[in-house]
Amino acid sequence: MTTPTIVLVGHGMVGQRFLEALADRGLTSRARVVVLCEEPRPAYDRVHLSSYFAGTGPESLSLVEAGFMAEHGIELHLGDPAVAVDRQARTVTARSGLTVGYDTLVLATGSYPFVPPVPGKDAGGCFVYRTIEDLLAIEEYAMTSRTGAVVGGGLLGLEAAGALKGLGLDTHVVEFAPRLMPVQVDEGGGEALRRTVEDMGVAVHTGVGTQEILTAGDGSVRAMALSDGSSLDIDLVVFSAGVRPRDQLARECGLPVGERGGIVVDAACRTGDPHVYAIGECALASDGRVYGLVAPGYEMAETAAKAIAGEEGSFTGADTSTKLKLLGVDVASFGDAHGATAGCLDVVYSDSRSGVYRKLVVSRDGVLLGGILVGDAEQYGMLRPLTGSVPPVPAEQLVLPAGAGAPVALGPSALPDEAVICSCHNVTKGTIRGAVTEHGCATVPEVKKCTRAGTGCGSCVKVLGQLVTAELEASGVEVDKGLCGCFAHTRQELFEIVRALRVTGFRELLDHHGREGARGGDGCEVCKPAVGSIIASLAPAIGASGYVLDGEQAALQDTNDHFLANLQRNGSYSIVPRIPGGEITPEKLIVIGEVARDFGLYTKITGGQRIDLFGARVDQLPLIWARLVDAGFESGHAYGKALRTVKSCVGQTWCRYGVQDSVRMAIDLELRYRGLRSPHKLKSAVSGCQRECAEARSKDFGVIATVGGWNLYVGGNGGATPRHADLLAQDLSDAELVRLIDRFLMFYIRTADRLERTSAWLERIEGGLGHVRDVVVHDSLGICEELERQMAGHVANYRDEWAQTLDDPERLRRFVSFVNAPGVPDPSVRFVPERDQVKPDLGLLAGPVLAVRTLEGTTTA
Repeated sequence: MTTPTIVLVGHGMVGQRFLEALADRGLTSRARVVVLCEEPRPAYDRVHLSSYFAGTGPESLSLVEAGFMAEHGIELHLGDPAVAVDRQARTVTARSGLTVGYDTLVLATGSYPFVPPVPGKDAGGCFVYRTIEDLLAIEEYAMTSRTGAVVGGGLLGLEAAGALKGLGLDTHVVEFAPRLMPVQVDEGGGEALRRTVEDMGVAVHTGVGTQEILTAGDGSVRAMALSDGSSLDIDLVVFSAGVRPRDQLARECGLPVGERGGIVVDAACRTGDPHVYAIGECALASDGRVYGLVAPGYEMAETAAKAIAGEEGSFTGADTSTKLKLLGVDVASFGDAHGATAGCLDVVYSDSRSGVYRKLVVSRDGVLLGGILVGDAEQYGMLRPLTGSVPPVPAEQLVLPAGAGAPVALGPSALPDEAVICSCHNVTKGTIRGAVTEHGCATVPEVKKCTRAGTGCGSCVKVLGQLVTAELEASGVEVDKGLCGCFAHTRQELFEIVRALRVTGFRELLDHHGREGARGGDGCEVCKPAVGSIIASLAPAIGASGYVLDGEQAALQDTNDHFLANLQRNGSYSIVPRIPGGEITPEKLIVIGEVARDFGLYTKITGGQRIDLFGARVDQLPLIWARLVDAGFESGHAYGKALRTVKSCVGQTWCRYGVQDSVRMAIDLELRYRGLRSPHKLKSAVSGCQRECAEARSKDFGVIATVGGWNLYVGGNGGATPRHADLLAQDLSDAELVRLIDRFLMFYIRTADRLERTSAWLERIEGGLGHVRDVVVHDSLGICEELERQMAGHVANYRDEWAQTLDDPERLRRFVSFVNAPGVPDPSVRFVPERDQVKPDLGLLAGPVLAVRTLEGTTTA
């Protein structure tokens, strides 16, 4: 019997999923499988393509497990795309001249970027954003560029804008539609997204089109003319104006294609030729749509494999829900996001100050139809599976941020078994439960391997973890909640062990309380900084050194703590002196200016009412800090998981609305809690009246003045997932306020998880705000005296880390670029001028001085 041959044309994400589906059904052992791939590397994760600019190498993006092709006998031809199909002879010819006969042909050729037919579109400096090769070319060209523009403000366009911004270019986004991401978000969501993107320094131009790319004498880009008559001075363009189905092969061999493109297929993904299938972005599905998302492509791959194996299966449409982080902003849409259903209603929450927009679309009888989330998409993983059902709580409660309105806790139990948790691989809650109860999976990685849930875009991983834990606990299985592979204890348990037994060293803790297999080892990148933070927090109480770089403690610290400064992108460091309450004398301002001038540092005023000094070499840090300490400055601990700042308004001293002295209180609080090591960074603010100019309710602990004293708010957070702080107590005297903050901070340090902000801790801890209030205000656990004593120990034993460093020649020895050449500065730390200051020499960063990644993932000097 002749072995049948299956030829796959294209090896992207969908193509690889098709091969896995064949292998799952045993078809790779019964048929010869040949893959013709245009790109020089196997399938890679195009969804996370932009992570390349964050340091992820091409090899790390690969979707092909080592040995997969060899194990299944698959013949993969890289860099050799199909150029012709002879349907009558049933052969495919590749660019190299290779001709392969087929019994079944599967076209997974994907799509190509649409480049608007504007004059100058082929000029030097014009790129598309589709493959790793595209990114490599953009990266190289950006070395000599200053300003870039992205044509298209959709999903990929904003990713491209983020990449250009990350490469150090002034960046513009030009979108013809009246808002960003017009397909996914509505007007309100688009406006929230625009404000946030512009706050990040990206210029947004909506409602205008690109008319022409103007070129210089050498043919390279110099400007972009827009349809409103304006122009942009640029030297790099990225076209990201959508994609078109890549159906040329099908057209040339006579297969039916849609009027607007796409290879016509039926519900089994079979084309007009019964021996030819088409899947992914090149296919026009039976519902008349071309799907440009990976999840529908995966479903089509599965459907085609079933059909080839003689199994039942069909693809008649797919969920187009999307959750992405674009330019650091969470954006999600699901279901009927634009409210096209007749008679539907919108429930909207919008906070323009924090850039959060939430809209849920519901029917008149309360069925959740869809939604849009911008700025905070934390609930996406729970809301999307509820689409088509009546949520267990009113939609009005679901759109409110944490800390506003009645508390809402949607857990896995709220979802029905048929709810789709992973839309990329169409995995339901019931399937995940079955992986735990029937297949014995006990961890998220095991469930991922068993079901493929969480291996696509990754947006479902949090809910997946909750489901696995809930199912294990329901089955009576003890869930391993250990900190890491080295410790079976949680961070909270380790804190109590260190406190009770007065453990002052990591090695001692690991050897006596670590897992059996970890004892005698070195620990890992999870437990070392976590234990280092615990020991630093408890140093006065357990008799440990409070200096984080003493002895064994030095090896436990995160990157920034190693040199008591923040490492920047070109290997230089930044210096942030403490400016309590934001108050500073002219004399101290002059000192900072003189230091910045003398050492050639870039200076910037931060949102925390401090001054950042960027561009110091590691060997310059002691010289700079010697002058700052002599002038009375201390470390601002911008490098550590510790208190950062306590902002303030000017309060009643200067402001006609102020009712308390907010500056004095901010200074007192900052000097009290400076250097306090904690599970994550801490921020605070004091406002002198209810007008809230210091934005205290966006802080870990915030204070707002009242006529009767002070109101204390806790658990606030700004950033990508903002949360308003909750009121803990009101109308407090100065002494009462300080006492409650002491207790709150020490209780948080004692009970929070590793790298858990107060906002997440407050929502996670059993009993939430009510429990914290009972403990901190009403002393329900009888530990407040101990919490106060621990804080008093910190205050009494505080020493400025930089002053301690400068006083000890041995401690100063670490501040060198090369341990074998202490007096030699790092030659790769260089700068170029910009706006009368300096910035990192990005051309040098990508030049021959540093290691350069090759296409194969190796490095060259």
